[in-house]
Amino acid sequence: METETILITGALGQIGSELAEKLKTIHGKNNVIISDIRDPKEVDYDGIYEVIDVMNTTRIKEVIAKHNIKTVYHLAALLSGTAEKNPMFGWKLNMDTLLTFLELAKDKVIDKIFWPSSIGVFGPDTPKDNTPQNTIQTPSTVYGISKLSGEYWCKWYQQNHNVDVRSVRFPGLISWKTPAGGGTTDYAVDIYYKAIEEGKYTSFLKEGTYLPMLYMDDAINAIVELMSADPKQLGEFKSYNLGGLSFAPEDLTAEIQKHIPNFTINYTPDFRQAIADSWPSSIDDSVAKADWGFSPKFDIDKMTTTMLNNLKIKLAKA
Repeated sequence: METETILITGALGQIGSELAEKLKTIHGKNNVIISDIRDPKEVDYDGIYEVIDVMNTTRIKEVIAKHNIKTVYHLAALLSGTAEKNPMFGWKLNMDTLLTFLELAKDKVIDKIFWPSSIGVFGPDTPKDNTPQNTIQTPSTVYGISKLSGEYWCKWYQQNHNVDVRSVRFPGLISWKTPAGGGTTDYAVDIYYKAIEEGKYTSFLKEGTYLPMLYMDDAINAIVELMSADPKQLGEFKSYNLGGLSFAPEDLTAEIQKHIPNFTINYTPDFRQAIADSWPSSIDDSVAKADWGFSPKFDIDKMTTTMLNNLKIKLAKA
């Protein structure tokens, strides 16, 4: 992959913080500019950090010009649980800002965009098991509605203005490096923290709630592989399904108990249960595997061992 100058928005979130480190190893730290709304004094980053409110188009253009940005990884978004509590802001943040970057690409200010979609684009009418790449999409959340609309906007800009925009539909993402950020699948991060710190966990999802998940290392590698793929491999725009893992809270509990035998779980479902019930329980990602070689490496056993080992070290230092 050739060196390029990159901007990551929402870079202090779960995906951005790890993606930045990976991209620095490829492009060099001075070519990966991260941005978020947090005060620079609060940000521990070995590289260039810019404060950007992605609702401020003028500020975005300033930073792009300042650093001669050519590729944007637009990660800033309001996640599923949080967006349901503030729907109008969720829509504006998730939708208007994507259009800003698509317009910049149309006008040749930038060359390429990565934008994450989500399994939230599916809904209660979607086949739940082994959900196909192309199927019925009836999202029932603000987050899902905005992501589905975003997919169609990306497709429109690609077809009508030849914009190079690439996307994946992320399932739940699991990482020990950054805490959960308000999504419905985030129980699968929080449960590891609670297992180590308290030896017990109260799940906001009920038993038997199977959801597709992906360990963060596999997610980051997928982004890099997709963005480095020859455009001819990708054809017509599609936001690629990514699967990887599928499990319910009790499956994760059983894996944790192999390491922490006295760990216990109880179930107090809240509003996020309805969101989870509207989503797939497993994903068919065969198109991503065929088009650009998506190949996840982590199963539930390897993920659990890695999470617990690293979190024990991290929490001991805290």
